[in-house]
Amino acid sequence: MTTKLALVTGGNGFVGCHVVRALIARGDRVRVLARENADLSALVGLPVEIVRGDLRYFDSVDRAVNGCDEVYHVAADYRLWLTDPAPMYETNVGGTQHVIRAAANAGVSRIVHTSTVGALGIPHGGVGREDTPSSLAEMTGHYKRSKYMAEQAALEAARTGAPVVIVNPSTPIGALDLKPTPTGRIIVDFLNRRMPAYVETGLNIVDVEDVARGHLLAAERGRIGEKYILGGDNLTLREFLERLAMISGLPAPKMRIPYAVALGYALGAEAFARTVTRRAPRASLTEVRMARKRMFFDSSKARAELGYSPGPIEAALAAAIEFFRSKGTARSAA
Repeated sequence: MTTKLALVTGGNGFVGCHVVRALIARGDRVRVLARENADLSALVGLPVEIVRGDLRYFDSVDRAVNGCDEVYHVAADYRLWLTDPAPMYETNVGGTQHVIRAAANAGVSRIVHTSTVGALGIPHGGVGREDTPSSLAEMTGHYKRSKYMAEQAALEAARTGAPVVIVNPSTPIGALDLKPTPTGRIIVDFLNRRMPAYVETGLNIVDVEDVARGHLLAAERGRIGEKYILGGDNLTLREFLERLAMISGLPAPKMRIPYAVALGYALGAEAFARTVTRRAPRASLTEVRMARKRMFFDSSKARAELGYSPGPIEAALAAAIEFFRSKGTARSAA
């Protein structure tokens, strides 16, 4: 049997490196598109081909796609605070258009576009699904707006014949969260005793390895032009912190911060960041505004159509804690 060649854009990132591992475990050859000077430490020791390029430039994307059988477009500019949003739209929207056009021209059998549950609608007080109505006007912040626009571009490409399947991961956790992601930062702050209080919100938490396997299932069994939520457990932030406490042996914060207080803190933190540090603040307005809505989602469509079967998140939490402590990002256990 001929081994397939799969391209993973952003294969050096948190979700991408786990997609790479899942493909290798399946026996596929893997090519990774990564920017010049990108950190490749998540891929150390893996038998992958690295192609340097930039999603913003079609020619470099076209070269990376050449000869591939499948494309997993995982790369994205994921920042919740930024001084200039233009590069984010060029990467997330323009880059998606480049990947799909190059892959369709090359005749690949499947293009899996990694979107986010942030691009989906959530009914008031309810649980979001793939068909819950949403609009660009409802998207909070440039990241969500750009990912919503990218998802719309992927849907349009599917309608015109491109073999695109869309996955919407929720909030992945686990090892190899190098940057870390905003959720990884919550875990790091918890482990470093830098979280004396919390804002009440809700998240859908999932093991990043389950998300990676969901990508492969989407390529194999997903219907062209369809969206699939790759989620796990719906938890309030308090419940999430209590699970962290149980696994880490550290106490969970008891004090809940009122939304207005958190918003005021974020306003001040952003002003200080823009005028003094020029680095992302501890809390951004986008993060606080996103916290007003519980991000609860239903993965039953992916379970039914793809055979997606996420496990309990405790193993992923333990893997994240061990990773952050081993890298020195978080304090070791007392």
